[in-house]
Amino acid sequence: MLPRRLAPFLPKSRLLFRSLNPSLAMSPSDAAAAHLTTAPDPDEDICPSPAAPAAPEEIAPPVPTPLPPPASAEERVERAWAHWRRLGSPRLVVAPMVDNSELPFRMLCRRYGADAAYTPMLHSRIFSENEKHRDMEFTTCKEDRPLFVQFCANDPDILLQAAKLVEAHCDYVDLNFGCPQRIAKRGYYGAFLMDNLPLVKSLVQNLSENLCVPVSCKIRIFPRLEDTLAYAKMLEEAGASLVAVHGRTRDEKDGKKFRADWDAIKAVKDALRIPVLANGNIRHMEDVKSCLQHTGADGVLSAEPLLENPALFAGFGTKEWKEDGNEDGDGGLDPADLAIEYLKLCEQYPVPWRMIRSHLHKLLGSCFRVHPQVREEFNAQTKLTFEGLHDMVKKLKELGGGIPLYRDQTSLQSQIGSNGLAASNA
Repeated sequence: MLPRRLAPFLPKSRLLFRSLNPSLAMSPSDAAAAHLTTAPDPDEDICPSPAAPAAPEEIAPPVPTPLPPPASAEERVERAWAHWRRLGSPRLVVAPMVDNSELPFRMLCRRYGADAAYTPMLHSRIFSENEKHRDMEFTTCKEDRPLFVQFCANDPDILLQAAKLVEAHCDYVDLNFGCPQRIAKRGYYGAFLMDNLPLVKSLVQNLSENLCVPVSCKIRIFPRLEDTLAYAKMLEEAGASLVAVHGRTRDEKDGKKFRADWDAIKAVKDALRIPVLANGNIRHMEDVKSCLQHTGADGVLSAEPLLENPALFAGFGTKEWKEDGNEDGDGGLDPADLAIEYLKLCEQYPVPWRMIRSHLHKLLGSCFRVHPQVREEFNAQTKLTFEGLHDMVKKLKELGGGIPLYRDQTSLQSQIGSNGLAASNA
């Protein structure tokens, strides 16, 4: 299945971008798309697709017919749950990751148990104005569902303009209220909108009143629980149909240093009447089980752990499973084989080389630690090719030394046997 790119079938009247002139004024928040206006970099090129001919222009799927506004808060909540159930009540979700939750990686994670996935964060203004940016940063395909398309924004009208371009290609338009990085502070989006809740409310409300697909929000918690609960309730009242809660504050950027607060996530779940997802401390399937039992959430998101182990949601874990005696099932999954699968998906669904380079560093991290000379050779390559990358992975397989992933059959079966890991309290 060829990837669906937006640019070929968007009406020209909706393509607002006029020029790629580098002299155009660019705010600090445009750094996410700076590669479009700077000197050529081979890593910014979209990789060719040897597996298929050039994609023909596609006809945009019909936009769903908008429903009349809900007559009451009760009806809005009922609609939120009806939509969630139509999607199969997905439990295991790939979190949004800049440059790392692109289509090939989403499809790899779906092969290994992921029920749903987020796109990387898209900058709403750049996305609405810049055709090249849309074509490079957002692709999808028929099998890439359920799908959350995530935007950062601080202008309700510009956000709506961007969201209208994707509403026919996703199951939720998601708002990023959780990014704590410096670029989000400079651009005034993400977690830094927590200081301006009226603006947050207007962003959610404008989308929920004008889109044909539901609106979701990904948030961080406040230091005080009562502030977090008031925040979450405000999002629900503004029209959000789902909230994903990252159980860390804006200042707790280091996930290895600060554990996510599952008690706060539980409190949000108990306070809201719409689906709630939990984010934080999900490293393997035992964490999934523990988190869902502790929080009562309707699903979990995982981010960084999936980069090293895209098979996490299929019950695969690193060598501690073997050391603990959990040796049921196959003899282990070689990370090099996952890298080969990923490369083949990139051939099928072309993306910028920079994304491929980033993923291979993480997928092959254990191999590179044993064979640093191969990593140095990889880093020295200024222009990547699929032939060269397949040769590198083949060489690592022959050298050996990577840490296999093992499936913990006992844990996986117990979770599957519990009929979806956690009972919804809808």
